[in-house]
Amino acid sequence: MQLTFLGTGTSTGVPTIGCHCTTCSSTDPRDQRLRTSALLTDGSHRLLIDCGPDLRQQLLTNHIDALDACIITHYHYDHVGGIDDLRKFSYPNGFDIYANADTIDVLRSNVPYCFAELPYPGAPVLHPHVLEPFQACDIAGFNVVPLPINHYLMDILGFKIGNLAYITDAKVIPPETIEAIRGIDTLVVNALRPKEHISHMNLTDALNVINVVKPRQAWLVHICHDMGLYAERNSSLPDGVNLAYDNLTIEIP
Repeated sequence: MQLTFLGTGTSTGVPTIGCHCTTCSSTDPRDQRLRTSALLTDGSHRLLIDCGPDLRQQLLTNHIDALDACIITHYHYDHVGGIDDLRKFSYPNGFDIYANADTIDVLRSNVPYCFAELPYPGAPVLHPHVLEPFQACDIAGFNVVPLPINHYLMDILGFKIGNLAYITDAKVIPPETIEAIRGIDTLVVNALRPKEHISHMNLTDALNVINVVKPRQAWLVHICHDMGLYAERNSSLPDGVNLAYDNLTIEIP
């Protein structure tokens, strides 16, 4: 099983519009971050995790011309803003998306033409499926366990898929989720910046979670320009912990 990081940045991306800090001015491609999403592949199975506003660019860059389904962590724009770009994969039989009930409700309201009983010609045709925490299900050939995550005032989802745990936008990871992923092989988890943030874990928070979960390998995502240069920050991280970067592909045992 392989995971490709299609994007590893926060809601503003990196570089951030109008910013000329060292990170935003860097020519290192590892410092250029689109909004966070990922692609999980296993043989012919392809599962998309989130569909943010950079999705079209991400799919073209990575030469992705087939998808089986999409699982969505929550309805914030940086995670669903590219949902219209799923239209290519929805013909002729529609395309399956999976999320919690709140996210499905918001998407039905924001892009109703994607869910119409009599769709407008050429519009995406999306089939929504509601996920419940800890209720495992088969999605596109993957065994997916939705995990409850707290994103400040929002209840959102992370995912346990085989030996992978994928969590983004967490402020607090509930104890039952920690127990469900303890000892996982590969942990992907958000770390916005060194400083505290109201709705996202910072670097210290993420490292504390990693110390408890004890994965073999941890990858940090949903990173903003305040994290600093990849080359400097990554070299300072503990063994087994790395900043992910766009278009990186890793193997999940």
